[in-house]
Amino acid sequence: QVQLVESGGGLVQPGGSLRLSCAASGSKFIRDMGWYRQTPGKQRELVATVTSNNSTSIADSVKGRFTISRDNAKNTVYLQMNSLKPDDTAVYYCYASITFFNTAWGQGTQVTVSS
Repeated sequence: QVQLVESGGGLVQPGGSLRLSCAASGSKFIRDMGWYRQTPGKQRELVATVTSNNSTSIADSVKGRFTISRDNAKNTVYLQMNSLKPDDTAVYYCYASITFFNTAWGQGTQVTVSS
């Protein structure tokens, strides 16, 4: 069983930066990892993904501002968020894809961008 623990969320002013971390435990090979975000009243959005060999995909809404990376030795995925905007406010959920039918989810971490 793979469990994910997220950290790094918080309150930041517009233009600020934040780094989210998501650590996976369970001693299983993880294929893809990434981040979704959810805001009340809005559709869940896939923010970024990274494969086991560091191929990345970034949503257009955050491209140029967010960077995803992973440390395979630690099975940890990171989301570096720069130039944050109020529209980035959301609960951010990390995920880890073990197989096509087995995905683990983090508990969510709140990111609030406000003056």
